[in-house]
Amino acid sequence: QVQFVESGGGLVQPGGSLRLSCLAPSLFLRFFGMGWYRQAPGKQREVVATIIINGSTTYADSVKGRFTISKDYAKNTVYLQMNTVKPEDTAVYYCGKFPRNELWGQGTQVTVSS
Repeated sequence: QVQFVESGGGLVQPGGSLRLSCLAPSLFLRFFGMGWYRQAPGKQREVVATIIINGSTTYADSVKGRFTISKDYAKNTVYLQMNTVKPEDTAVYYCGKFPRNELWGQGTQVTVSS
């Protein structure tokens, strides 16, 4: 039972940009907080950015000022705009409900390397 479909990842050079997309049930966008999470090899999944029902956003310190989360109700999509990426941003990125998510999609791989 897939609830989230992430896309937009790939290989990008340090300092470059990517925009990730997450197709999600409209019910979730309208009635739940949503978040982007990431999991690097050998590390636990961590929250990167969140957006709640009223549109307020929060960011992990490591991405603050570089990443922007947004949502489009018409497209049932949550976005993560990633600018000035760093090698330490390399991870599989997932979207899900925030603060608690039960089912995960396959994620999208982001690799930052020269």
